[in-house]
Amino acid sequence: MNTEFPDLPHAVWRSLSLLRHLNPDELAYLDEVAETRTYAKNEIIFTQSKRISGCYIVLSGIVKQFKTGGEGKEYIFRLAKAYEILGFRSVLSEEPACSTSTAIEDCTVCYIPKDCMHRLVKTNGDFALDLLQIACRELEESHSLITNIAQKSVKERLAELLLMLKNKFGVNEQQQLNIVLSREEVANVVGTATESIIRLLSEFRNDRYIDTGGKKIAILNEKALEKIAFLKG
Repeated sequence: MNTEFPDLPHAVWRSLSLLRHLNPDELAYLDEVAETRTYAKNEIIFTQSKRISGCYIVLSGIVKQFKTGGEGKEYIFRLAKAYEILGFRSVLSEEPACSTSTAIEDCTVCYIPKDCMHRLVKTNGDFALDLLQIACRELEESHSLITNIAQKSVKERLAELLLMLKNKFGVNEQQQLNIVLSREEVANVVGTATESIIRLLSEFRNDRYIDTGGKKIAILNEKALEKIAFLKG
């Protein structure tokens, strides 16, 4: 981790939707106490079951959040991109982190100390409401993930994941996803064995739904994936 990074100016704070209700004094306070930190690919930001002293807003890069099962297997339940917040529920509840957050590519985050978060929640109702809405959305996403694992096949879940990754992270000119996940990471999101993901990706490639080059995946037939995932029609 590297903290040798300039402080964020007010203009950047105001560009973050989560902080849009903060007044000039609160923004100045953030400038005093917040830190901008950089993490290398695969570097841990915080660890499951350990207490954290603040929360993190992703400024660039992508972070995976996962729980570790009894046998050491990762269960990835969230992929966070720029301007998404991590760790705030554990900070506000004064409980150990319920998951581990790790950079899956070089990333920059803004660290906000616990005392600062508590102060803003107590004094700024609009800020507190924004956090509550974020928590509700995350809960809904968790419910959807649980429902999918219970009701959909691995093939259906994989198709839905590929479409979600395209929608959230976009694609380049070659229609390749702007997020690069290992086959094991894909398996840990879908909730299956890596071998099953390798086989299904090969099947999708043979059917010309996708194309693969190394770890990169290009979406060739979005409608076919939607049909498999039962998202349309």
